[in-house]
Amino acid sequence: MFKNSYQGKKVLVTGNTGFKGAWLTVWLLQIGARVIGVSKDIPTQPSIFSELLLAEKITYYQEDLRNLDRISAIVADEAPDFVFHLAAQPIVSVSYSDPIETISSNAMGTANLLEALRLSNHPCVAVIITSDKAYDNVEQVWGYKEDDKLGGKDVYSGSKGAAELIIKSYFHSFFRRDESKIRLAIGRAGNVIGGGDWATDRIVVDCMQAWNKGCQVEIRSPKATRPWQHVLEPLSGYLQLGAELEVNSLLNGEAFNFGPRAEQNHSVETLLLDLSKYWDFADPSEAYTITDSIPFHEAGLLKLNCDKALFFLKWKACLDYHETVEYTSCWYYAFYRDHADMLVLTQEQISSYESLAQKRGLRWTE
Repeated sequence: MFKNSYQGKKVLVTGNTGFKGAWLTVWLLQIGARVIGVSKDIPTQPSIFSELLLAEKITYYQEDLRNLDRISAIVADEAPDFVFHLAAQPIVSVSYSDPIETISSNAMGTANLLEALRLSNHPCVAVIITSDKAYDNVEQVWGYKEDDKLGGKDVYSGSKGAAELIIKSYFHSFFRRDESKIRLAIGRAGNVIGGGDWATDRIVVDCMQAWNKGCQVEIRSPKATRPWQHVLEPLSGYLQLGAELEVNSLLNGEAFNFGPRAEQNHSVETLLLDLSKYWDFADPSEAYTITDSIPFHEAGLLKLNCDKALFFLKWKACLDYHETVEYTSCWYYAFYRDHADMLVLTQEQISSYESLAQKRGLRWTE
């Protein structure tokens, strides 16, 4: 997998206690990496990081990226071969209730990591993850390309746009120079679902928690359309980007979108109906109710054009929509109803995903 780029390598994952960070940690361990995690806390309860007992399997630092001195010391002491920066305040609704926390976490946290890499200047490949929300969303029907306008109407989008400007300025000021030993690229993705997400105001999370209690879930925007993708899809893109960036300096400073197949645009209502099929509803319409309460701006449509990743990285999504739904709903059902060993199940889903990708001839499986 990924040309064995991560076998025996030290890989620093910021935000490793979060949903995507925990899945990335498990996958890196499976392909032979030595993982170093940095997060300020365990963000949810339950927590996939805690349920999988990942603190026992990695080197873990509980530190806030806004503490430049500590982050610089960790980067200098550990001297990782790869960095995947996922640490962020990721919830749009929280950006309305606590905008300063959102801006400082997403903008200054990113700046501090880049500064720590600049000061260390050891040979390192860094993949900095922002979001599809970094784009100025005018709800165009075609996907956003990497050179489209950045920014947004809400604080969360603005914080991600600010992080992008900081990354760009650090790259051009420091990392594109011949004396720099840092190679850097940006990954953008969104609408990620999968087992183990318990963040607030996420539609899949709300569903699983309500259905576990035998309750209906309330949905705000049933007709809103999203290009849903399983968490393993963008993670495969990030890992492929890191592997290619290590050997191809022409990718230094570039940004890449990672999104699902074009046909995976489905409404919130359709997603709920399909997720509910894996639970115990006699009638899927009993799984949800619609409310008019929308406390903040929600985009009706936001999707990405991933042609650049296909051309330069030979990357494309693996799963179809129904596989995405099955992986997601079955993980939660196993957790809530079967009380399964979730580390084993998570590893099995990663192995299953790898096998499907191999059968479908995806480049990163080499």
